[in-house]
Amino acid sequence: MIDHVLLPLHYSTATGVTAIARTGGKRGSRVSTNDGQDDVAETDLPVELALGDGGGGTRKGSGRRLRGAVAHYLGTAIVSGRIAPGELLTGEVANAEALDVSRSAYREAVQVLTAKGLVESRPKIGTRVLPRRRWNFLDPMVLAWAFEGEPNLQFIRGLFELRAVIEPAVARLAAERRDKDDIKALKQALAGMRRHTLATEAGRAADRDFHDALIYATRNETFIALSASIGAAVNWTTQFKQRQRALPRDPVPDHARVFDAVVAGDPRAAEEAMTALVSLALEDTRTAM
Repeated sequence: MIDHVLLPLHYSTATGVTAIARTGGKRGSRVSTNDGQDDVAETDLPVELALGDGGGGTRKGSGRRLRGAVAHYLGTAIVSGRIAPGELLTGEVANAEALDVSRSAYREAVQVLTAKGLVESRPKIGTRVLPRRRWNFLDPMVLAWAFEGEPNLQFIRGLFELRAVIEPAVARLAAERRDKDDIKALKQALAGMRRHTLATEAGRAADRDFHDALIYATRNETFIALSASIGAAVNWTTQFKQRQRALPRDPVPDHARVFDAVVAGDPRAAEEAMTALVSLALEDTRTAM
């Protein structure tokens, strides 16, 4: 069983926290958290990671930022498969020293991963990576980590199968229960998608707002609880589709058909339009892979 020691986190007050992998004297790709969100960058680190020397300029930054960087770095290593299910992490003291963070910051980062189902810690055994079936893939942060690399088609299909079950029902209920404020929110989001296009962050934010507005229009608290997960799935799959080339077609008209059916108060048409939207989005994603 291989224990995994992480690499040092080099802290800069100007740029935030950056984790740099080094193996055999060569630097790997950089993964950083700079704005409080989960920035993603593709990495190709080997499973066996060499300890860095910490560097003379390394310093401990804010606990919150360092904790987030450790969770992000370790989470992406696990979800990408660089640290496989069943493997143990090196102990808290060694990893905290290697990362140049306090033991409490490292411990709290592991607690973040534990809450997301990625690892479990046991006395006298250590911290072990759990099987994938235990991972909370509906957590927006775990979804972000999954799209850090190259998720396989099975994982992508699973996301769309989830959307195909939930979102048509959401559209149907929204058509039955929407009010003037819901229609206004949907209209504004659709206008933002048309104005900015889904090739831009502003357009993708409008896309998330559109799906959020639909969910809130259901007046169903259990659906609303899924809004962050659905929004994250929509966001990451949309970005994934255009990581190498432009979107194969414009999906805004698909959203417009859902909007028209909801405004018309036609539950069946809304459900059918959303079913078509999700199906076409999956085909676009397959084309992009």
